[in-house]
Amino acid sequence: MTERREYGDGPLGRGASAVYWYLVVELLLVLTSLPGLLALTLLDRSVTNAPLVVLCLLPLGPAASAGLYALRGRAKADALTPAASFWRGYRQNWADALRVWAPALVVLGIVAVSLGGLRAAGVPGWFAPALVVIGVGVLLWLVNALVIVSFFGFRTRDAARLAAYYLAARPLVTLGSLSLLVLAAGMVVLVTEVVFGLLAVVWLALVLRNATAVLTDVEVRFTASA
Repeated sequence: MTERREYGDGPLGRGASAVYWYLVVELLLVLTSLPGLLALTLLDRSVTNAPLVVLCLLPLGPAASAGLYALRGRAKADALTPAASFWRGYRQNWADALRVWAPALVVLGIVAVSLGGLRAAGVPGWFAPALVVIGVGVLLWLVNALVIVSFFGFRTRDAARLAAYYLAARPLVTLGSLSLLVLAAGMVVLVTEVVFGLLAVVWLALVLRNATAVLTDVEVRFTASA
């Protein structure tokens, strides 16, 4: 006697469910980031606006954390509830996400202002590459930190230490994160930030996939359930 399959169990149903999940998460990413993104469009692309850009980008941290939470939750979900998963992640993690997101943005803002004022300041030529290395390092750390706080309830300082630790402990993950950052920067520069924003959920899914080794190691070595 053949087993009766439920609707959505087949390949087409699973594909449609995945597309629906991604579309809803993308919509919520845009919705929760919209205030800052709208304000950002009103600013000139000038280094002097770096502090305002930092303020405009603040909502993106909690939104990205909730998006990561919802994307990982799809594999364990018993029902097609991407919105509920997103908002659960947002409520649980917005504060932790801001605690790592905001300081990183401030440092990146300082780096941007410093790079913009190098010629006027008359500093040595090696200073610019050093600032770029610092900026890239902060971005790589931020990716790790945001992934960690999205799924684990560590204290901020512990999450920060783990994020820095895994930059060296998992070099392939770090290289993957660097590739994804280059991809994001290329899309923003060569196309527009609007296109990248509309594909943000795909980019976050790639970040999550790339960070699998880090998440597994954290769960095994640093959580009570292990």
